[in-house]
Amino acid sequence: MLDKTYEAAGIEPRIYEAWEQAGAFKAGAGAKDGAATYSIVIPPPNVTGSLHMGHALNNTLQDLMVRYQRMKGRDVLWQPGMDHAGIATQMVVERQLAANGEAGRRDMGREAFVERVWKWKGESGGMIFNQLKRLGASCDWSRERFTMDEGLSKAVLEVFVSLYKEGLIYKDKRLVNWDPKLLTAISDLEVEQKDTKGHMWHFRYPLADGVSYQFPIAYDEDGKPSEFETRDYIVIATTRPETMLGDTAVIVHPEDPRFQDLIGKEIILPLVGRRIPIIADDYVEMDTGTGAMKVTPAHDFNDFDIGKRHDLHMISVMDREAKIILADNEEFLEGIEESAELKICIETLEGVERFTARKQIVAMLEARGLLHEIVDHPHMVPYGDRGGVPIEPMLTDQWYVDAVTMAKPALESVREGRTKFVPKNWEKTYYEWMENIQPWCVSRQLWWGHRIPAWYGPEGKVFVEQSEAEAIAAAEAFYGKPVEVMEESAARAVFESGAAERIVLYRDEDVLDTWFSSALWPFSTLGWPEKTDELARYYPTSVLVTGFDIIFFWVARMMMMAKHFMKTEPFDTVYIHALVRDEKGAKMSKSKGNVIDPLELMDEFGADALRFTLAAMAAQGRDIKLAKTRVAGYRNFATKLWNVCRFAEMNQCERVEGFDPGLVKQTVNRWIVTEMSRAITEVSEAIDTYRFNDAAGGAYRFVWNTFCDWYIELAKPIFNGDDEEAKAETRATAAFVRDEILKLLHPFMPFITEELWNRTVKEGDTRDNMLMLSSWPTAVGEDQEAAAEINWLIDVISEIRSVRSEMNVPAGAKVPVVFTGASDETANRLKIHEGAILKNARAESVCVSQDIPQGSAQIVVGEATLCLPLAGVIDLAAENARLDKELGKIEAELQKITKKLENPRFVEKAPADVVEAERERVIELSEKRSKVGEAKERLAALG
Repeated sequence: MLDKTYEAAGIEPRIYEAWEQAGAFKAGAGAKDGAATYSIVIPPPNVTGSLHMGHALNNTLQDLMVRYQRMKGRDVLWQPGMDHAGIATQMVVERQLAANGEAGRRDMGREAFVERVWKWKGESGGMIFNQLKRLGASCDWSRERFTMDEGLSKAVLEVFVSLYKEGLIYKDKRLVNWDPKLLTAISDLEVEQKDTKGHMWHFRYPLADGVSYQFPIAYDEDGKPSEFETRDYIVIATTRPETMLGDTAVIVHPEDPRFQDLIGKEIILPLVGRRIPIIADDYVEMDTGTGAMKVTPAHDFNDFDIGKRHDLHMISVMDREAKIILADNEEFLEGIEESAELKICIETLEGVERFTARKQIVAMLEARGLLHEIVDHPHMVPYGDRGGVPIEPMLTDQWYVDAVTMAKPALESVREGRTKFVPKNWEKTYYEWMENIQPWCVSRQLWWGHRIPAWYGPEGKVFVEQSEAEAIAAAEAFYGKPVEVMEESAARAVFESGAAERIVLYRDEDVLDTWFSSALWPFSTLGWPEKTDELARYYPTSVLVTGFDIIFFWVARMMMMAKHFMKTEPFDTVYIHALVRDEKGAKMSKSKGNVIDPLELMDEFGADALRFTLAAMAAQGRDIKLAKTRVAGYRNFATKLWNVCRFAEMNQCERVEGFDPGLVKQTVNRWIVTEMSRAITEVSEAIDTYRFNDAAGGAYRFVWNTFCDWYIELAKPIFNGDDEEAKAETRATAAFVRDEILKLLHPFMPFITEELWNRTVKEGDTRDNMLMLSSWPTAVGEDQEAAAEINWLIDVISEIRSVRSEMNVPAGAKVPVVFTGASDETANRLKIHEGAILKNARAESVCVSQDIPQGSAQIVVGEATLCLPLAGVIDLAAENARLDKELGKIEAELQKITKKLENPRFVEKAPADVVEAERERVIELSEKRSKVGEAKERLAALG
């Protein structure tokens, strides 16, 4: 006998262990020979990671699909793995060392530090896998991979060396996002834009050679200059005064009349004395700021591009810790005449941290009369999401992938439909990124990661090979002498000594960006570069499930690498899921305090409730507004399922061997089999087309409304009646449909359905297979006549209930039900189902009449009019007053919100989620107003 209540906390771990012990997650489990394959690679979570709501959604949807496909009989592989997360992991271990009072990374040395990271990974890393198991993830854990394991490391080396030798990987000096705290380049994804209440400093840059010009300071009604001021300077505005030391040009718009005569002239850079040109470039906007813009190519990404266009000098004025470096900086000093001002500048700023230098530069310019004005200027400042300090665009030597070349085949794959995005609108984002792609910086100044397989010899000669032995062999072939490898410092000492008899190499200190190894994920996890059976069987994969924020960082790069090395696309479909936000639509963040922890929700409501909530809300292209009450609601759904199975058990509803649902005779049984077939078709089609919310909605409606509320209610008289044949058929039908429901719900709610599958059998009996390895239900067929009859009955009862509720009829009051204009078919249905209407609609009597009773509420059902004589049942005046009061409240609130939404300032300045919530409230209130209006019309008809 089923327990009175379902206790998820005790059952879920036991069920998961049983699945694992049975090998139910392994590739091909349950599949027949020759079955078609279906494979998904998990977006590898960071080894430092903990389950958050994005993970919960992403993995719920993947698990839903793989469980569905397994039950459909396909040979399924859900490939799990983890990313080594270079920066995050290194930070975790360094913090641990500091907390324990142990030697730091540089004190202990690279080899010892990397060994320590591996130790940490073995003891503490990968916690998220256990959390994914709590969620019910049915990955083939026996095939777990790690981006730093031996096989994947081999794949990384193969790819890097191959691309280098093809000219698609190279070293270059370019601007990167530099984290001055972590001392490494970081990707755009690791940059967080923060609102900052900053300033815009306006400085006067003196014109060289005594040049002056007439600057307009007033304009007439036609917009023509009417008043001028003679200036021997140009006003430049900047939010980063510390970078002005590296300015190499000033640009103005080529059509700006204010500066036409200055193009080709020079200014003298304040504090420094460098002569820099004034050049024309349409990047600067005439109507924005001062109309002139300083160009610092080595410290700004846009300026870097401008510098390339005009062949400007690239002058870095900061070191890797973002401290000012001037004294021995050859680039900075080149072409500058010595002066007292330059000497003061160098002495004052050398070695000073960038933000302290900012204050000092402003003070120095102000003292020289060159500070024009300071304007408050709120703006976005890029921060490193790990280091927590503003990033600094830094000109450094890094390794790059020629993404422009590699993007072209990957673009065509989507354009020609070989890989599809769902929703389709994300293809546009993919195209925009890929068509404007820049070289991909793949080197990081870390110790944890795949070390770049490059060795340097004298005069900068580079040898890129898969191993040190191969690098030595290549160098010996090149130099014709024996070669040895040393640490960089020792090797450089040999280079500087000029000892020609000794040829030494040193290895590049940098490691590869973690996205480099994860770009190989769909084929490296299957054993490439070896030609494994798994690679031949499961590649290319079927679908990738991921978030929109990594379309470029991961999806695009997997496409590029797969097209280059596998000569085909890595997946057929890319499903982009939405964001999970809080119930008001705001993005979750720790600073806002609105983060919802999926682990806490699973503790409170169970994994099934959380999974069903996420699936039910996963509408394509629409963010999920998650409220705890929604999860509680779907826990109630789980409870409803448990209770209906318990009810069926109490009424001896047991599966009957050989039962054929297509042969049932009772109308209510023919109806439920029809509705079950419709639900199976609806849910299957929705999952196949990635409409997970529609799939969950279809399953929910059938289980809760159709089966639990209506079928069970309509079957009770049969269970309690004397017709043994009808009773036996209904018991067998209920058991059959219950089993199909468990199958239908299993991908969404795997734990409770597996438990009920095991428990809903005769004592001493067992199932042929676990539910997760059972066959997906198939539609039996439709009995249109039975479906029409029972659905008519449900409509009649539902309409009566609805009118009773709208008209505020007392719950205990029984009302006559009168049908007018009824056809013979309707009259016959009324005779058959009179008892059900009397019981479920709280009807006093049911009859057919030619006349409409006086004081009746009227409802059209099919060809007939259903009449409820309510004149003597409710107080018409009091009810009318109640409805008027309710309508007044609705109108007042609607007016208030509408006025707010008609205010452009509110719409522009209020957070987007607040505006959207108000718009949704208008829709909700409008629908409510319509309902109250209908009730008032019915009330008027009564009197």
